[in-house]
Amino acid sequence: MPILGIDEVGRGPLAGPLVIGAVILPADEKPWFKELKDSKKLTAKKREALSKLILAESATGLGWVPAKELDKIGISNALNLAAKRAVKSVQALHTPFSQIVIDGKVNFLKHTPLAPYVTTCIKADALIREVSAASIIAKVARDQYMKNLATKYPDYGFDQHVGYGTKAHVAAIYEYGLTPEHRKSFEPCKSLSNFKSPTTTKKNTTKIGQQAESAVADYLSNHGHTIIARNHKTSFYEIDIISAKNHQIYFTEVKYRSTNLHGSGLDAITPTKKQQMQFAADSYLKYQNTKFKSYDPLLAVAAVTGSNYDRIDWFPLPE
Repeated sequence: MPILGIDEVGRGPLAGPLVIGAVILPADEKPWFKELKDSKKLTAKKREALSKLILAESATGLGWVPAKELDKIGISNALNLAAKRAVKSVQALHTPFSQIVIDGKVNFLKHTPLAPYVTTCIKADALIREVSAASIIAKVARDQYMKNLATKYPDYGFDQHVGYGTKAHVAAIYEYGLTPEHRKSFEPCKSLSNFKSPTTTKKNTTKIGQQAESAVADYLSNHGHTIIARNHKTSFYEIDIISAKNHQIYFTEVKYRSTNLHGSGLDAITPTKKQQMQFAADSYLKYQNTKFKSYDPLLAVAAVTGSNYDRIDWFPLPE
């Protein structure tokens, strides 16, 4: 009874396409059949060798849904669409099959004429060799796609994490921004794509700005704070000073005035600016420095005045 095996790769990454493989193995037993197993249980070298054999000797199809299309239709619809595309490619080869086995619990072909022929099976990629083969060709194809992306976007390490949300990948997103290959419907990409960054200024790159920040950092250190970072910049926001004290972590915006005539630092913290600061604090703790995620985050402002930066007014912002 010929089986069409189906499996997906790339459901959860922050970047890159979703890919579904579909395979009907040859009717006659092949020596390499005994090596088929869940693609995740194989080395990259073994996967690539098996993928070549499967593609050369079997009826195969791959269904691709790129990140932009996935964002538009959602992950559930993307899985259904990728499965339809993969099966359509196999059907074009006119190789008969009498049963379809899909890895997992969801029938991606539920609303198609093929639905009655589908059996879903948890761990099918480890139990049914046709599904194992489908998982292998899908993973090899997607991994190669991500390696190609690593050449196009060398700063992101796509060849290492293949788009999954590793610490290194998330750090690269914050440092370099989002690419067209990132899924804008997945966090943290979703929040970042919707975030309106403040107008970039030169204040923290000037000598005055640096000296004002140094004065505030010294002030905080003298008052029991541990300085975690200064002038922390990403593609989406900038935090002047991050400090910790008594299991609380402070995100301080530094404002310098030559005199007190222009008002206090609080005057510069508009509701929009405060929202941006809160976003920066939340993002830093959740994605960039999880060591302090159990700390209570507080926003603060420091107003620095005087030619010697000797008048410092620092206080947490009101809730």
